[in-house]
Amino acid sequence: SQKYLVLSKLTYNALSSIVVPNYKIMSKNLTSRSEDYSKWYNELVVKADLAENSAVRGCMVIKPYGYAIWEKMQAELDRMFKETGHQNAYFPLFVPKSLFEAEEKNAEGFAKECAVVTHYRLQNDPDNPGKLRVDPNAKLEEELVVRPTSEAIIWNTFKGWVQSYRDLPLLINQWANVVRWEMRTRLFLRTAEFLWQEGHTAHATKSEAVAEAKQMNKIYASFAENFMAMPVIQGLKTESERFAGAEDTYCIEALMQDGKALQAGTSHFLGQNFAKAFDVKFANNEGKQDYVWATSWGVSTRLMGALIMTHSDDKGLVLPPNLAPYQVVIVPIYKNDEQFAEISKQAETIMQSLRSQDITVKFDNRTTQRPGHKFAQHELQGVPLRIAIGPKDLESGTVELARRDILTKELVTLNSLTTTVKGLLEEIQNSLFQNALDFRADHITKVETFEEFKTVLEEKAGFISAHWDGSAETEDKIKEITKASIRCIPIDSKLESGLCVFSGKPSKQRVIFAKAY
Repeated sequence: SQKYLVLSKLTYNALSSIVVPNYKIMSKNLTSRSEDYSKWYNELVVKADLAENSAVRGCMVIKPYGYAIWEKMQAELDRMFKETGHQNAYFPLFVPKSLFEAEEKNAEGFAKECAVVTHYRLQNDPDNPGKLRVDPNAKLEEELVVRPTSEAIIWNTFKGWVQSYRDLPLLINQWANVVRWEMRTRLFLRTAEFLWQEGHTAHATKSEAVAEAKQMNKIYASFAENFMAMPVIQGLKTESERFAGAEDTYCIEALMQDGKALQAGTSHFLGQNFAKAFDVKFANNEGKQDYVWATSWGVSTRLMGALIMTHSDDKGLVLPPNLAPYQVVIVPIYKNDEQFAEISKQAETIMQSLRSQDITVKFDNRTTQRPGHKFAQHELQGVPLRIAIGPKDLESGTVELARRDILTKELVTLNSLTTTVKGLLEEIQNSLFQNALDFRADHITKVETFEEFKTVLEEKAGFISAHWDGSAETEDKIKEITKASIRCIPIDSKLESGLCVFSGKPSKQRVIFAKAY
């Protein structure tokens, strides 16, 4: 009753006489995107071995393959931060409640999401042998907030670091974890604990701080487009959507395949709010005391969700080469140890050649899995290019080269392999970006009336470009009726007189609406 799959169908007659058991292609178990996009996403994250739910409600375990992608993101962003003069530091996980309360808007904005430590010790429970309970005599003198963001603890620290204009600018970044006690969670997109970086800077003038906030938003946009192959709209948040305690919030907004928006990064101009709350002053070059000007900015493991939903398909992940843990995988096809040894020798030569061109490559020499299983796994995990080598390939001096993004295969000579691979990786990176850009262009719709607005939202989705009268009341009403929010006021949008799509009142420019994650 066992079915078989002839290997020659996978590798140009490399071993036409050999058959292997038909493998269960992992991607076949994925729900299709058109059937249930949310279910497809959840299944893909788990089956591609990126992450899984943990024993702690709402928290995740990031598995090695998923963490390898995050490490690549970290490395590129860290390089970009340091190139612009920023330094890494680390601050405590716990924030004394009194410090957390110092900046009222910030405290109010995060209060409902905070986890709070009230005791510091457990003891044996006398009523339940073998069990533990909180020691009632070990109550903290002051409760500690588990950081949902670090402005409070960092600005309390900055007070001791800044005395003079000579100490400025202070350009600090932190790679850390934070906790926001979310009730409804989804792997990578929204979890109770997540990984991120948060930049915190102090400046002598308002103009320097504003320039910093804009610069970091541009860095996020550059990273998203050049490494994630994900086009973004740079914009400003409305007052009701700003970071709690900010005077302005800059953002990058991306569009996912299901037509929903995802906020991929934010950069905040904080004015002097935190400096005043924590009394961070400096002596300017005239000897006068003044409060510093501040920014904060961050991206998180939410970028993993954005990467998945921008490019992947019903067969699994599709990874941009610039962020793939390995850009090329080599799969040997053999029937005995002698053939495996010969193929392994050739694979080593190929790897040395590819690595000399800074191409990351893995030789999948596992003897516990058949080639079919390996093909399916690497397809599911989105490896950009796959090389298959069998005995006849060695004889002919060729290999089979398969692309993950468009699922094509070609025979390539060993002499031209490195050049071909290098060119294809660049082509794949550019193609993924262009495809995402084309999709976004097809899903940005200008509307003039609220009826058009609702129709587009329900039948097409995507970004909606519409006039807004600038009032929070109108913004709230539209969100209440349609569940769509103003994602941003595009930075590069031109002033354009019109009438608000909802109220009919005068409007100076269009803004971008969408339903969002």
